[in-house]
Amino acid sequence: MWGFARASDLIAVAVLAALSPVGGAALGDPAGRVALGDAGLRVSLADAGVRVSLADTGGGAVRSDTGGGVPAPARVVSINLCTDQLAMGLAAPGQLLSVSWLAADPRSSAMAAEAGRYRLNRRQAEEVYLMRPDLVLAGTFSDPAALALLRRLGLRVETFAPVTSLRGVRAAVLRMGRLLGREGAARAEVEKMDVALARLTPPKGLPEKTAALYYPNGYSPGGGTLANAILAAAGFRNLAARTGRTGAGTLPLERLVMAAPSVIVTSHPYPGASRAEAILRHPALREVEKTAKVVYSGPSWVCGTPEVVKAVAQMAAVR
Repeated sequence: MWGFARASDLIAVAVLAALSPVGGAALGDPAGRVALGDAGLRVSLADAGVRVSLADTGGGAVRSDTGGGVPAPARVVSINLCTDQLAMGLAAPGQLLSVSWLAADPRSSAMAAEAGRYRLNRRQAEEVYLMRPDLVLAGTFSDPAALALLRRLGLRVETFAPVTSLRGVRAAVLRMGRLLGREGAARAEVEKMDVALARLTPPKGLPEKTAALYYPNGYSPGGGTLANAILAAAGFRNLAARTGRTGAGTLPLERLVMAAPSVIVTSHPYPGASRAEAILRHPALREVEKTAKVVYSGPSWVCGTPEVVKAVAQMAAVR
Protein backbone atom coordinates (compact mmCIF):
# COMPACT_ATOMS: atom_id res chain seq x y z
CA MET A 1 0.00 0.00 0.00
CA TRP A 2 1.32 3.42 -0.95
CA GLY A 3 1.77 6.40 1.36
CA PHE A 4 1.02 9.94 0.19
CA ALA A 5 2.09 13.21 1.76
CA ARG A 6 -0.92 15.24 0.56
CA ALA A 7 -4.55 14.61 -0.25
CA SER A 8 -3.94 16.15 -3.68
CA ASP A 9 -1.60 13.24 -4.44
CA LEU A 10 -4.41 10.79 -3.77
CA ILE A 11 -6.69 12.52 -6.24
CA ALA A 12 -4.00 12.98 -8.90
CA VAL A 13 -2.84 9.38 -8.79
CA ALA A 14 -6.39 8.06 -8.86
CA VAL A 15 -7.22 10.14 -11.92
CA LEU A 16 -4.00 9.27 -13.69
CA ALA A 17 -4.43 5.60 -12.93
CA ALA A 18 -7.96 5.61 -14.27
CA LEU A 19 -6.86 7.27 -17.49
CA SER A 20 -3.63 5.35 -17.94
CA PRO A 21 -3.63 2.82 -20.80
CA VAL A 22 -2.42 0.16 -18.37
CA GLY A 23 -4.14 1.33 -15.20
CA GLY A 24 -2.37 0.92 -11.90
CA ALA A 25 0.34 -1.21 -13.53
CA ALA A 26 1.82 1.99 -14.92
CA LEU A 27 2.10 3.23 -11.36
CA GLY A 28 3.93 0.19 -10.10
CA ASP A 29 1.00 -2.07 -9.31
CA PRO A 30 1.09 -5.11 -11.67
CA ALA A 31 -2.48 -6.08 -10.76
CA GLY A 32 -3.78 -2.74 -11.91
CA ARG A 33 -4.88 -1.65 -8.43
CA VAL A 34 -4.06 1.66 -6.78
CA ALA A 35 -4.30 1.60 -3.02
CA LEU A 36 -5.19 4.87 -1.36
CA GLY A 37 -4.44 3.84 2.18
CA ASP A 38 -4.91 7.18 3.93
CA ALA A 39 -8.48 7.42 2.65
CA GLY A 40 -9.24 3.73 3.18
CA LEU A 41 -10.13 3.49 -0.51
CA ARG A 42 -9.00 0.98 -3.10
CA VAL A 43 -9.44 1.57 -6.83
CA SER A 44 -9.23 -1.69 -8.75
CA LEU A 45 -9.09 -1.11 -12.48
CA ALA A 46 -8.38 -4.75 -13.23
CA ASP A 47 -11.31 -6.05 -11.20
CA ALA A 48 -13.64 -3.46 -12.70
CA GLY A 49 -12.58 -4.39 -16.20
CA VAL A 50 -11.59 -0.85 -17.11
CA ARG A 51 -9.81 -0.62 -20.45
CA VAL A 52 -8.67 2.79 -21.61
CA SER A 53 -6.44 3.18 -24.67
CA LEU A 54 -4.47 6.19 -25.87
CA ALA A 55 -3.10 6.81 -29.33
CA ASP A 56 0.61 6.10 -29.57
CA THR A 57 2.16 9.14 -31.20
CA GLY A 58 5.73 7.97 -31.26
CA GLY A 59 8.28 6.12 -29.26
CA GLY A 60 10.10 3.91 -31.73
CA ALA A 61 13.56 2.74 -30.71
CA VAL A 62 16.19 5.48 -30.86
CA ARG A 63 19.89 4.62 -30.81
CA SER A 64 22.68 6.85 -29.64
CA ASP A 65 24.41 8.67 -32.50
CA THR A 66 27.77 7.71 -30.97
CA GLY A 67 27.16 3.99 -31.22
CA GLY A 68 27.55 1.58 -28.34
CA GLY A 69 24.08 0.10 -28.75
CA VAL A 70 22.65 1.88 -25.67
CA PRO A 71 19.03 2.85 -26.34
CA ALA A 72 18.35 6.57 -26.09
CA PRO A 73 15.06 7.88 -24.67
CA ALA A 74 12.36 7.43 -27.28
CA ARG A 75 9.45 9.41 -25.83
CA VAL A 76 10.75 12.81 -24.70
CA VAL A 77 8.52 15.61 -23.43
CA SER A 78 9.78 19.12 -22.68
CA ILE A 79 7.87 21.60 -20.48
CA ASN A 80 10.28 24.54 -20.44
CA LEU A 81 10.85 27.14 -23.16
CA CYS A 82 14.62 26.73 -23.12
CA THR A 83 14.72 22.94 -22.94
CA ASP A 84 12.11 22.98 -25.72
CA GLN A 85 14.56 24.68 -28.04
CA LEU A 86 17.60 22.69 -26.98
CA ALA A 87 15.67 19.47 -27.58
CA MET A 88 14.21 20.59 -30.92
CA GLY A 89 17.70 21.40 -32.13
CA LEU A 90 19.15 18.00 -31.26
CA ALA A 91 16.43 15.34 -31.09
CA ALA A 92 16.32 12.52 -33.62
CA PRO A 93 13.22 12.26 -35.81
CA GLY A 94 10.28 11.02 -33.75
CA GLN A 95 12.20 11.20 -30.47
CA LEU A 96 10.65 14.41 -29.13
CA LEU A 97 6.90 14.09 -28.59
CA SER A 98 5.90 17.42 -27.12
CA VAL A 99 7.14 20.90 -26.25
CA SER A 100 5.53 23.64 -24.18
CA TRP A 101 3.08 26.08 -25.73
CA LEU A 102 5.62 28.87 -25.19
CA ALA A 103 7.85 27.27 -27.82
CA ALA A 104 5.29 28.28 -30.46
CA ASP A 105 5.14 31.93 -29.35
CA PRO A 106 7.34 33.99 -31.73
CA ARG A 107 7.68 36.73 -29.13
CA SER A 108 9.68 34.45 -26.83
CA SER A 109 10.78 31.48 -28.91
CA ALA A 110 13.52 31.58 -31.53
CA MET A 111 12.18 28.28 -32.90
CA ALA A 112 8.46 29.05 -33.05
CA ALA A 113 8.13 27.72 -36.59
CA GLU A 114 9.81 24.42 -35.67
CA ALA A 115 7.50 24.04 -32.64
CA GLY A 116 4.56 23.67 -35.00
CA ARG A 117 5.75 20.14 -35.76
CA TYR A 118 5.19 18.98 -32.19
CA ARG A 119 2.30 18.52 -29.82
CA LEU A 120 2.11 21.54 -27.52
CA ASN A 121 1.62 21.03 -23.80
CA ARG A 122 0.50 23.35 -21.00
CA ARG A 123 3.18 22.01 -18.62
CA GLN A 124 0.67 20.14 -16.45
CA ALA A 125 1.71 16.92 -14.74
CA GLU A 126 -1.47 15.10 -15.77
CA GLU A 127 -1.08 15.67 -19.50
CA VAL A 128 2.64 14.93 -19.39
CA TYR A 129 2.11 11.62 -17.60
CA LEU A 130 -0.51 10.50 -20.09
CA MET A 131 1.99 10.89 -22.94
CA ARG A 132 3.97 8.08 -21.27
CA PRO A 133 7.37 9.77 -21.65
CA ASP A 134 10.62 8.06 -20.75
CA LEU A 135 12.27 11.46 -20.22
CA VAL A 136 10.80 14.78 -19.09
CA LEU A 137 12.84 17.95 -19.63
CA ALA A 138 12.17 20.94 -17.40
CA GLY A 139 13.75 24.06 -15.95
CA THR A 140 14.87 24.54 -12.37
CA PHE A 141 12.07 27.10 -12.06
CA SER A 142 9.37 24.83 -13.49
CA ASP A 143 6.41 24.15 -11.20
CA PRO A 144 7.97 22.17 -8.34
CA ALA A 145 4.68 20.46 -7.48
CA ALA A 146 4.32 19.16 -11.04
CA LEU A 147 7.91 17.92 -11.12
CA ALA A 148 7.57 16.25 -7.72
CA LEU A 149 4.41 14.45 -8.80
CA LEU A 150 5.98 13.23 -12.04
CA ARG A 151 8.95 11.88 -10.12
CA ARG A 152 6.68 10.16 -7.58
CA LEU A 153 4.94 8.50 -10.51
CA GLY A 154 8.28 7.05 -11.55
CA LEU A 155 9.12 9.30 -14.49
CA ARG A 156 12.65 10.45 -15.15
CA VAL A 157 12.81 14.25 -14.90
CA GLU A 158 15.91 16.27 -15.82
CA THR A 159 16.08 20.00 -15.07
CA PHE A 160 18.20 22.74 -16.62
CA ALA A 161 19.15 25.96 -14.83
CA PRO A 162 18.98 29.31 -16.66
CA VAL A 163 22.14 29.87 -18.68
CA THR A 164 24.15 32.97 -17.79
CA SER A 165 27.19 32.74 -20.08
CA LEU A 166 28.30 31.51 -23.49
CA ARG A 167 30.25 28.78 -21.73
CA GLY A 168 26.98 27.81 -20.13
CA VAL A 169 25.36 27.59 -23.57
CA ARG A 170 27.99 25.10 -24.67
CA ALA A 171 27.53 23.07 -21.49
CA ALA A 172 23.73 23.01 -21.89
CA VAL A 173 23.95 21.84 -25.50
CA LEU A 174 26.40 19.07 -24.63
CA ARG A 175 24.32 17.93 -21.65
CA MET A 176 21.18 17.81 -23.77
CA GLY A 177 23.11 15.77 -26.30
CA ARG A 178 24.08 13.25 -23.62
CA LEU A 179 20.51 12.99 -22.32
CA LEU A 180 19.08 12.39 -25.78
CA GLY A 181 21.85 10.07 -26.95
CA ARG A 182 22.77 12.73 -29.52
CA GLU A 183 26.28 13.57 -28.39
CA GLY A 184 27.69 13.72 -31.91
CA ALA A 185 25.02 16.19 -33.02
CA ALA A 186 25.60 18.27 -29.88
CA ARG A 187 29.35 18.51 -30.46
CA ALA A 188 28.76 19.51 -34.06
CA GLU A 189 26.34 22.23 -32.91
CA VAL A 190 28.86 23.60 -30.42
CA GLU A 191 31.64 23.62 -33.02
CA LYS A 192 29.41 25.49 -35.46
CA MET A 193 28.52 28.01 -32.76
CA ASP A 194 32.16 28.58 -31.85
CA VAL A 195 33.13 29.20 -35.49
CA ALA A 196 30.33 31.76 -35.83
CA LEU A 197 31.27 33.53 -32.59
CA ALA A 198 34.93 33.69 -33.62
CA ARG A 199 33.93 35.51 -36.79
CA LEU A 200 31.94 38.02 -34.76
CA THR A 201 34.71 38.78 -32.27
CA PRO A 202 35.70 42.45 -32.69
CA PRO A 203 39.33 43.22 -33.58
CA LYS A 204 41.60 44.23 -30.72
CA GLY A 205 42.29 47.90 -30.22
CA LEU A 206 38.83 49.23 -31.04
CA PRO A 207 37.59 52.00 -28.73
CA GLU A 208 35.34 50.80 -25.93
CA LYS A 209 31.63 51.31 -26.37
CA THR A 210 28.85 51.04 -23.80
CA ALA A 211 25.43 49.56 -24.33
CA ALA A 212 22.47 49.96 -22.00
CA LEU A 213 19.92 47.18 -21.63
CA TYR A 214 16.66 48.95 -20.85
CA TYR A 215 13.26 47.29 -20.66
CA PRO A 216 9.83 47.95 -19.09
CA ASN A 217 10.01 49.22 -15.51
CA GLY A 218 13.65 50.08 -16.15
CA TYR A 219 14.66 46.41 -16.00
CA SER A 220 18.33 46.06 -16.92
CA PRO A 221 20.29 42.78 -16.55
CA GLY A 222 23.72 43.28 -15.01
CA GLY A 223 26.82 41.13 -14.82
CA GLY A 224 26.49 37.36 -14.68
CA THR A 225 23.56 37.25 -17.12
CA LEU A 226 23.16 35.89 -20.62
CA ALA A 227 22.40 39.37 -21.96
CA ASN A 228 25.65 40.65 -20.46
CA ALA A 229 27.55 37.79 -22.13
CA ILE A 230 25.97 38.64 -25.49
CA LEU A 231 27.08 42.26 -25.20
CA ALA A 232 30.61 41.26 -24.19
CA ALA A 233 30.93 38.84 -27.11
CA ALA A 234 30.11 41.69 -29.50
CA GLY A 235 32.62 44.05 -27.87
CA PHE A 236 30.31 46.15 -25.66
CA ARG A 237 30.37 46.99 -21.99
CA ASN A 238 27.07 46.62 -20.19
CA LEU A 239 26.09 49.85 -18.44
CA ALA A 240 24.31 48.01 -15.62
CA ALA A 241 27.40 45.87 -15.03
CA ARG A 242 29.56 49.01 -14.98
CA THR A 243 27.55 50.22 -12.00
CA GLY A 244 28.69 47.11 -10.14
CA ARG A 245 25.40 45.27 -10.26
CA THR A 246 25.07 41.58 -11.05
CA GLY A 247 21.98 39.61 -11.96
CA ALA A 248 18.54 41.04 -12.57
CA GLY A 249 17.52 44.50 -11.42
CA THR A 250 16.54 47.98 -12.53
CA LEU A 251 18.65 50.85 -13.81
CA PRO A 252 17.64 54.40 -12.81
CA LEU A 253 16.84 56.43 -15.91
CA GLU A 254 19.04 59.22 -14.57
CA ARG A 255 22.10 56.95 -14.72
CA LEU A 256 21.34 55.97 -18.28
CA VAL A 257 20.95 59.59 -19.37
CA MET A 258 24.18 60.69 -17.67
CA ALA A 259 26.13 57.76 -19.16
CA ALA A 260 25.01 58.55 -22.73
CA PRO A 261 25.51 54.97 -24.02
CA SER A 262 26.37 54.30 -27.65
CA VAL A 263 23.59 51.72 -27.95
CA ILE A 264 20.30 51.15 -26.16
CA VAL A 265 18.95 47.59 -26.25
CA THR A 266 15.24 47.42 -25.57
CA SER A 267 12.11 45.52 -26.59
CA HIS A 268 9.17 46.14 -28.89
CA PRO A 269 6.06 47.12 -26.92
CA TYR A 270 3.29 44.59 -26.56
CA PRO A 271 -0.16 45.40 -27.94
CA GLY A 272 -2.31 47.52 -25.68
CA ALA A 273 -1.26 49.89 -22.89
CA SER A 274 1.12 49.13 -20.04
CA ARG A 275 2.33 51.40 -17.26
CA ALA A 276 5.49 49.29 -17.09
CA GLU A 277 6.33 50.40 -20.64
CA ALA A 278 5.62 54.08 -20.01
CA ILE A 279 9.23 54.73 -18.99
CA LEU A 280 10.37 53.68 -22.45
CA ARG A 281 8.53 56.73 -23.81
CA HIS A 282 10.05 59.17 -21.31
CA PRO A 283 11.23 62.43 -22.95
CA ALA A 284 14.70 62.10 -21.37
CA LEU A 285 15.16 58.66 -22.90
CA ARG A 286 13.93 59.95 -26.25
CA GLU A 287 16.70 62.58 -26.15
CA VAL A 288 19.37 59.93 -25.57
CA GLU A 289 17.97 57.91 -28.45
CA LYS A 290 18.63 60.80 -30.81
CA THR A 291 22.35 60.10 -30.60
CA ALA A 292 22.41 56.42 -29.55
CA LYS A 293 21.62 53.47 -31.76
CA VAL A 294 18.55 51.55 -30.69
CA VAL A 295 18.49 47.76 -30.96
CA TYR A 296 15.41 45.68 -30.30
CA SER A 297 16.22 42.36 -28.68
CA GLY A 298 14.21 39.31 -29.64
CA PRO A 299 13.78 35.61 -28.88
CA SER A 300 17.44 34.83 -29.56
CA TRP A 301 18.28 36.74 -26.35
CA VAL A 302 15.99 34.67 -24.11
CA CYS A 303 17.48 31.18 -23.79
CA GLY A 304 20.95 29.67 -23.62
CA THR A 305 20.88 27.88 -26.98
CA PRO A 306 22.97 28.23 -30.15
CA GLU A 307 20.42 30.85 -31.23
CA VAL A 308 22.38 33.37 -29.12
CA VAL A 309 24.75 33.65 -32.07
CA LYS A 310 22.04 35.68 -33.79
CA ALA A 311 21.89 38.05 -30.84
CA VAL A 312 25.67 38.53 -30.89
CA ALA A 313 25.52 39.14 -34.66
CA GLN A 314 22.79 41.73 -34.08
CA MET A 315 25.03 43.65 -31.70
CA ALA A 316 28.15 43.23 -33.83
CA ALA A 317 26.28 44.87 -36.71
CA VAL A 318 25.97 48.12 -34.72
CA ARG A 319 29.49 47.98 -33.26
